[in-house]
Amino acid sequence: MSNTVWSKEIVHEIIEKQRAFFLSGKTLDINFREEMLKKLEEGLKAASNEFADALTKDLGRTSFESLLTEIGPTIGQIKDTRKNVEKWNKPELHLSGISCFPSIFTRVYKAPYGVTLIISPFNFPLYLSLVVVAAAIGGGNTVVLKTSSKTDATTEALKKLLSELYPSEYVTVIDGGHDVADMCLEERVDKIFYTGSPRVAKHIMEMASKNLTPVALELGGETGNWCVIRKDADFRDAARKIAFFKLLNSGQICVNINQVAVAKEIADDFVEELKKAFRSQIGEKAADNPEYPHLISEGAYDKCAEEAALYKDRIVYGGTGNRENLKYEPTIIYPVSCDEPIVNHELFCPLLPIVTYEDEKIDELLDTIAKREHGLAFYVFSQDKKWAKRVMQSQQFGGGCINEVFVHLAVPGVPFNGTGHSGMGSYHGVWGFREFTHPVTVLFGKNKLNLSVREHPYTGPEGEKKKKMLSML
Repeated sequence: MSNTVWSKEIVHEIIEKQRAFFLSGKTLDINFREEMLKKLEEGLKAASNEFADALTKDLGRTSFESLLTEIGPTIGQIKDTRKNVEKWNKPELHLSGISCFPSIFTRVYKAPYGVTLIISPFNFPLYLSLVVVAAAIGGGNTVVLKTSSKTDATTEALKKLLSELYPSEYVTVIDGGHDVADMCLEERVDKIFYTGSPRVAKHIMEMASKNLTPVALELGGETGNWCVIRKDADFRDAARKIAFFKLLNSGQICVNINQVAVAKEIADDFVEELKKAFRSQIGEKAADNPEYPHLISEGAYDKCAEEAALYKDRIVYGGTGNRENLKYEPTIIYPVSCDEPIVNHELFCPLLPIVTYEDEKIDELLDTIAKREHGLAFYVFSQDKKWAKRVMQSQQFGGGCINEVFVHLAVPGVPFNGTGHSGMGSYHGVWGFREFTHPVTVLFGKNKLNLSVREHPYTGPEGEKKKKMLSML
């Protein structure tokens, strides 16, 4: 736990010192940015065991799962930014066009915003902090990182790492609860990046609007990230992949499957395969398995258990847990209809409702999904690739997979985020650099051969000549 007692005065002082540091121009230098990213990459590598231990304390993860989902991908994203930031930062060259003659060239520069505020969540407290920090640094900004109050060990590791690497006027970690976050939001910063829930995001945007601060939001599937399985799908393969995904971080993943819609023709067989896959991967009693992560808090555990109790008559697998270690078993609820409460909000836990539909009425299901809030992810399993491609291009969501789950996040250089209630803006690779810079167009004028078309007079013989000239452009 932090010993700092945060106040508005302390937060204001931090912001002002960062603003002064940014205005010094030091962060504009591309060599400086590369050096800072290299320090972050090497520092995280050296502290990887420390972070693995912290993530075990906070989330009950094994070191392997943390390496797979956080430490390794974070190092990879930082490295990618370091290697490419010089290329990304190069001005774009455009021909000015005949209407701008005698100016020939116009350049678009990638300008940093300035002081950035990054508010990270509990579920991936390392990755969703440092990947965004790397994007902000790569863009030439300073960073105030507000970490989650629910992951004390990881926050302490982040504070230790970043304070050793950077002066506080460049990068600072602030911990604490919602009251401290509001202290940060009350300050005039130049860019806000928030990861969390749509409910809190509305508050973030309201606070940001007071200073017209640009905001990027990485949210979740408010009415659920859907997975649709057609009757022609390889449901055994689907079951294996879905079981892995639902076990990961005990379901506390913004892109995780909230509900599975499976064709009635194969629904019973799919559910049996899903049970087998859970048993194979985590054993009969997941709550006793040290490899199975736990829910973040007693409140999260109770919420999960209470919702499961509402559907106890349809629980066909799981349905129990251990409140002492905060582990609730992966739980299959079957069958469930589209209009029930459990498939109309984000679960963020290991509950998995199974919705059935008639395969020939797939368009009705897709219409229902489309009318709800846009998910952060969408997954389909089908052998009909043409249909699958068409659906992926017509539904609105952040990103997804055909006959796979989750791994679209691991593809280098592609954007990640949602739309509407699942987010705005994007990051990863060059998209993160773009999120933390804004384009500045600069035309290079000439003092010779300037056309007088734009100058008065606009009437009379001179005006008529100018009209003819304009009509030729």
